[in-house]
Amino acid sequence: MRRNGLTILVTITVTILVFAGLGWPSQAQTRSSPHTLKLEKPDSMPAATIQDVSWIAGHWTGEAFGGVSEEIWSPPLGNSMMGMYRLVKKGKAVFYELLTIVEENGSLILKLKHFTSGLVGWEEKDVSIKFPLVKKTPREAFFDGMTFRKLDDGRLQVFLLVSDKKTSEGREEEFLYRPVK
Repeated sequence: MRRNGLTILVTITVTILVFAGLGWPSQAQTRSSPHTLKLEKPDSMPAATIQDVSWIAGHWTGEAFGGVSEEIWSPPLGNSMMGMYRLVKKGKAVFYELLTIVEENGSLILKLKHFTSGLVGWEEKDVSIKFPLVKKTPREAFFDGMTFRKLDDGRLQVFLLVSDKKTSEGREEEFLYRPVK
């Protein structure tokens, strides 16, 4: 069977990526969207400490969801980091989030709770949304459905897999933050 040049190039590229251990996630993880991963096996979370994601700390702002998004992350303390998020549209806060990244069982879990602009919780009082760590690199943290990436120019890029309740499908949202001075 005759192959065209593109097929050969794709075959060579895939072979190189597989042998180099790059590109394709292991069986413990799969791609949820172009920039997020899903943890397939909860017992396969990578070993990590809070220091591994200390580069997330800072005061960040950018545009997302049709408004101004702001995140503030504390430096690591007590095996955890805490974060705050708010979305502002037309000069008014739309909603808030309180977040933590904590060390658990030798790895990391990001936990999140949503609040209306009046601080009424979206989730039940004893419930938080959990994003276990799937993969880490020195400048990336892939939580299940949420990715943080520190860019060379000092900006913070976040990708979030958002569920669409109407279609039960997910879509990826990008947050491109610059540091607030």
